[in-house]
Amino acid sequence: MKVEEEVHGGNIYRTIEVAVVDPPSPITKLSPTAVPDNNSDDDFFIPPLNFSMVDNGIFRCLCPEPYPEANAQFVKSNGIQLFQFGIEGCKEPFVNIPEDTIREALQVVLDVKNHPLLIHCKRGKHRTGCVVGCLRKLQKWCLSSVFDEYQRFAAAKARVSDQRFMELFDVSSLKHLPMSSCSKR
Repeated sequence: MKVEEEVHGGNIYRTIEVAVVDPPSPITKLSPTAVPDNNSDDDFFIPPLNFSMVDNGIFRCLCPEPYPEANAQFVKSNGIQLFQFGIEGCKEPFVNIPEDTIREALQVVLDVKNHPLLIHCKRGKHRTGCVVGCLRKLQKWCLSSVFDEYQRFAAAKARVSDQRFMELFDVSSLKHLPMSSCSKR
């Protein structure tokens, strides 16, 4: 540390130089696979797009469709259960979000025996957003917060029909299901 002091007209001015550090070089090439660190045994992973933690043991992201063979092999070799609900991607104005299928998905999501659990669809926006939005309603989130979270992931592709579905979704038939620890309030 370097300190310089100057006196001008009875006032003391101090200049303190704490440190000069070159910024680290940015990663220029991203890869969906592990990047080995030569200095340790740890690997660094780059998460998929739209990846986020939803709740304890519940995560969300996008996943290409059809389901990639490498992902299917990973799931199989690691004994991971795969629940597929086949909710078709549809665009306004011809939207038919199957309420019963969303309920089935939420039952799987809420069952801690299935955790850790990843909710995903092709882009991690609309179908994933509807499932997470309905979960948030069950967690007693206010609608403005549900919609804010949905819009953060859907961005410019947010659909009024998805938000209307979440607003009208009746959670009363799911209230008997136990909630994860983070959701209990």
